[in-house]
Amino acid sequence: MKMKIFTALFILSLGATSAFAQTGASDGSRFGHGEDSLRCLQNISIYTEYVKTENYKDAYTPWKTVFTEAPWAQVATYTNGAKILRWFIANEKEAAKQKTYFDELMNVYDQRIKYLDKLNSIIKNPQTEGEILGMKAHDYYTMGGTDVKTAYNMYKQCLDLEKSKAEYFVMTEFIDISSQLVKADPNHKEQFIQDYLLDSSLADEAYNNAKPAKKEQMKQTKENIDAYFINSGVATCDNLQSIYGPKVEANKTNLEYLKQVISVMQMLGCTEQDAYFEASEAAHAIQPTSATALGCGYMYYQKGDLNKCIDYFDQAIDLESDNAKKADISYKTAVILLSKNQLSRAKSYCQKAISLNSNYGKPYLLIAQMYAQSPRWSDEGALNMCTYFVCIDKCQRAKSVDPSCTEEANKLISTYSRHTPKDEDLFFLGMKKGDSVTVGGWIGETTTIR
Repeated sequence: MKMKIFTALFILSLGATSAFAQTGASDGSRFGHGEDSLRCLQNISIYTEYVKTENYKDAYTPWKTVFTEAPWAQVATYTNGAKILRWFIANEKEAAKQKTYFDELMNVYDQRIKYLDKLNSIIKNPQTEGEILGMKAHDYYTMGGTDVKTAYNMYKQCLDLEKSKAEYFVMTEFIDISSQLVKADPNHKEQFIQDYLLDSSLADEAYNNAKPAKKEQMKQTKENIDAYFINSGVATCDNLQSIYGPKVEANKTNLEYLKQVISVMQMLGCTEQDAYFEASEAAHAIQPTSATALGCGYMYYQKGDLNKCIDYFDQAIDLESDNAKKADISYKTAVILLSKNQLSRAKSYCQKAISLNSNYGKPYLLIAQMYAQSPRWSDEGALNMCTYFVCIDKCQRAKSVDPSCTEEANKLISTYSRHTPKDEDLFFLGMKKGDSVTVGGWIGETTTIR
C-alpha cells in the first residue's frame, strides 16, 4: 500500500515538473523554468565550448535553441551568434541557404535591440542601440546586403545616435555608401555633401577626444573620409554651383541654409562662383558674420570694386574672434592689394597678420615678394640691389617662425641671392660685408650686407 502511494506521488511530481517547465521566451524569465531552464543552461555550455574551438557548424543548433527559447540569457548569445552566422555565410555555397543565414544574422541584431534593457541589466558595461546598429550596418554591408539605401539608413541612424562615439569603421563605411548613392543618383549630391560635413566633423571630434593609442586610427579615418569625398567627383566648384545656384534664391531668408552653402564653398575654395556671392550677400543682410563679409568682399573683387572689397574684408577681420583666422583674412587682403599693385597698403595688412599670429610665415614671404617687385629706391644700382638682402631677411624669418614655409622660403632665398650686389660694386661706395645699410623709399628697413 505504501509503495503504491509513493509511486503515485512520484508520478504526480513528474507531472508538476513538466507543467512548470517554461522557456524564457514564453514566461519572460532569463533561463526559463523547470526542464527548459536546465536545457537552456546545458545548450549554453555546449555551444560555448564549440565556439571556443571555432567549431561553428556544431555550435549552431544548441546556440539557435538558446537564441529562440531564452533571448536574454546572456549577451554572448548575440556576440557568439554573429560569429557562428558569419562563418555559415562565408562557407555556404548555395545562394538560398546563404541568404537564410544572412537574414538570421540581421535578426540577431534586431532581437538584441529588442531585449537591450534586460541584457544591459546583467552586464557591467551596458551597450547602446547605436553601437548595435553600427555592428548590424557593418555586417549588412560586408556579409551580403544588397540594398545600398538600406545600408545607408542604418549607418545614418547609428551616427545620429552615437555622434563622435561611433566606431571608426562606421564613419568610413557611411561616407563610402553615400558616395555609392551619388554614383547611382545625381540627386543625392547635396545630401552627400551634408553627409561629408557631418562625418568629417564627427571624425575630427573623435580624433580630438581619442586616447593616444587610438589617435593614429582616427587620423587615418579622417583621411579616408576626405579621400572618399575628393574622389567622388562631387567636390568641384562647377558641381557646387549647379547644386546650390538654383536653391540660394529660394532660400534667401533661410540663414542656416545660406551658412551651409558659404561654409562648403569656402572649404573647397569655390569663392568665385555666383552661388557663393549670392549666399554671402543674403546671409550678411540677415546676420553679418566674418564668413558672410568675406563672401561679399570676394564678390566685389570680381566686380572690380576694390574699395568695397577691402571694406568687406575689414568687416570680416573685425567680426572674426579667432586671431589666427583674423591673421589669415589680413593676409588674403594683402594678396588682393598686391594684385592691384598697392604695395604699401598690402604691406600694412601683412604686418597686421603678423601682429595677430606671430607664427604665421606667409606674410613675411609676401613682404619679401613685394620688396623684390619694387627694388628701386636709389640712383645707385648697387644700393638698389641691397633690397634683396632685406628680402632674404624676410624669408629667413618666415621659416624660423613657421616651418611649413621652409621649402618656399628656400626657393626664394636662392633666387634673391643671385641678385645681391657684388663686393666690388659695394667697394666703390665705401661699403663691405657686415656693414648695415638702410633700404629707403616705401620699404624703410635696415639690413646687413653679406
